[in-house]
Amino acid sequence: MKYLVFGVLILSSAVCADTSGTALVIDGDTITISGTKIRLHGIDALEKDQVCRDAGVIWKCGHQAAETLLAWTDTKEVRCVGDEKDKQGISLADCFVDGYNLNAKLVSEGWALAYRRYSKKYIPEETEAKAARKGMWAGEFVAPWDWRRGERLPSDY
Repeated sequence: MKYLVFGVLILSSAVCADTSGTALVIDGDTITISGTKIRLHGIDALEKDQVCRDAGVIWKCGHQAAETLLAWTDTKEVRCVGDEKDKQGISLADCFVDGYNLNAKLVSEGWALAYRRYSKKYIPEETEAKAARKGMWAGEFVAPWDWRRGERLPSDY
């Protein structure tokens, strides 16, 4: 029996990924820590080249999402926890800095959407950001998953 318990403990520690260190920001929902590429689980941030429109003014909201993540993580210890990988083999994780969950904060500040296709975890944060018109919610935008498929803001202004 004690060997079974020991085996389960060994297996569970091998399955759970826990990576810590200084993060290199790739885009609004992807970082690299010590050479490990990590996508923030349960969210989908605006793509770097994506634009939004607020009161007829186009702005680089995708760039702003990545810059915001960089500002929150720059020179700080980032800890990521997760045991899944996406289709490309990239680690999926919840990441933390200064005691808060980066995934949740990106959604609650309007720089990412809850990625309902994969998780329902961040829907409350998205609802809050939308009601407060934070980040991308201040105007018009295309959901990142639609933007990657070629959908763009209408240009009839």
